[in-house]
Amino acid sequence: MILKFFPTKFNFFDLFEVQVGCAVEAAKSFSQIVTSGVVDEAAVTKIKDIEHHGDEAAHTIIDQLNKTFITPFDREDIHRLAKEIDDVIDMINTIVSRLSVYKLSGKNKNLIEFAAVIEKSVFGVACAVRGMRDKKLLLSVTEACVEVNRLENVGDAMRDQVLAALFEEEKNPITVIKWKEIYQDAETVLDICEDVVHVVSAILVKQA
Repeated sequence: MILKFFPTKFNFFDLFEVQVGCAVEAAKSFSQIVTSGVVDEAAVTKIKDIEHHGDEAAHTIIDQLNKTFITPFDREDIHRLAKEIDDVIDMINTIVSRLSVYKLSGKNKNLIEFAAVIEKSVFGVACAVRGMRDKKLLLSVTEACVEVNRLENVGDAMRDQVLAALFEEEKNPITVIKWKEIYQDAETVLDICEDVVHVVSAILVKQA
């Protein structure tokens, strides 16, 4: 149980750091999987385990939110931040599951590039979330948010480029459908990362 990683006295900043740590682990594992080109049962199980730990972290945050009268920032923002971080992990798990179901093994340079951008974006999300506890880190949090926004734009351009090439070069319509969904899901991870830093930015504005 992930609960063993939590301190005995609950602190929302500590809880979010545990949750975002799961997101970082998921992104790193996803990059390793697609770089190896091996999407076997072990790979699927690894991501599912991380996703399960992420769910436990999110549930712990929501449970503590329901038990706590005084919170460090708006209750709605705590709930939304937990949900958005959880969505990042869930989407990475979805991509790996679909790669397995669609039997899309082998190295795909486009997905490898997407995974690298995703890993950078999730790392930026982690920097932003971890820096929320200290106002002295405001500059680094702001820089992380800007970088995640930039990477989302990179993801948009990558998606359009790879889809254009896919439609032009791939003749098997089933293969087109499979990879189209994978690429769009990969870009969605970057969209959700951007959503996370938008929440962080909104919290910082309210706390200023």
